[in-house]
Amino acid sequence: MKYRPKFLLISFASALLLAGCAMGTPGGMQEGARTHLSPTQCTDLTALRHHEPLTRERNSSELSALEEAGYRPSLFWDPYYPEDLQTAQIQVDRWYRMECPQT
Repeated sequence: MKYRPKFLLISFASALLLAGCAMGTPGGMQEGARTHLSPTQCTDLTALRHHEPLTRERNSSELSALEEAGYRPSLFWDPYYPEDLQTAQIQVDRWYRMECPQT
């Protein structure tokens, strides 16, 4: 049986993809060890929740957390706004409750 180069290429790419999924994190597919928010982001989000004065750094920290959650601000009209922002805010809130020590 003669193998086609395209078939071999697809088979090789599929094998690499499956190997990458299995080895994505140490110990297999354990996602629990990864944190999404940095200590600085936790501090800034806590300050924003307690209505402390706004700063450029706090706003930037919040925006980077929202972008990590999948929000992509658009310079032009966005048909998914404000739903995409609200979804990202909910995700950041979940991360905040799980990863940031409560004060």
